[in-house]
Amino acid sequence: MTLVKICGNRTPADVIAAADAGADFVSMVFARSSRQVDAQEAYAMVRALGRPLADHEMFLPPPAQPHVREEVGPWFRHGADVIRAYLDVKRPLTVGVFADQPIDEVNELAEEAGVDFVQLSGDETWEDCLLVARQVVQVVHVSPIDSPSDPMQFVQPGFAIALMLDAAHGPHRGGGGRPFDWEVARRVAERVPMMLAGGLTPENVGEAMERVRPWAVDVSSGTETDGRKDHAKVRAFIAAVRAWDTANEETSA
Repeated sequence: MTLVKICGNRTPADVIAAADAGADFVSMVFARSSRQVDAQEAYAMVRALGRPLADHEMFLPPPAQPHVREEVGPWFRHGADVIRAYLDVKRPLTVGVFADQPIDEVNELAEEAGVDFVQLSGDETWEDCLLVARQVVQVVHVSPIDSPSDPMQFVQPGFAIALMLDAAHGPHRGGGGRPFDWEVARRVAERVPMMLAGGLTPENVGEAMERVRPWAVDVSSGTETDGRKDHAKVRAFIAAVRAWDTANEETSA
């Protein structure tokens, strides 16, 4: 199944609704944003979902071999296997979203809130991932103006557990409710497991999945009404993803 991440949650009711609908990840935003929460608010959401990942016993795939560090595809496929193992013991996983914040601040807030993962959504380098005290989802932003002919030029193995592609519009780094060129995303998804974000909604996520075939999809504004999380839209988004998964499985069979 395609994994689903519901971003921009602000209350325990938000994450519980996402979990009940079948989300694989829920995230809360610590970056400067209209959706920004503090450590106490994030802690309440994390605890509403039970024990953090670190408290669970897990059987994980063997570590990636040293030579895999030099190969993008195997590296992120191994990361996907590890995340699937995490999901076997805890679902949904919690993610703290940061952007252009000091790494010491990232680590402090992640620890206080107890999130399972950190997502770096600003201009952080791949090397910055190694300074974070959590597994990292690294975001590569794609502008509709200067979409690279080969977006993989910005992707490096050996640093983050997962890769996300999101839209970049002017100074904005994600969360703007606007998609980028899905053909760019498709070329990446052919080579590595990839999270697709940017302008997804319950209405268009099926088309996005058909065109891109991502490993996971991420939504924020597409599940909001008047700037707040809309639980009915969350359910509709996840239902649309699962409907595509089912139809694709039947077609493949």
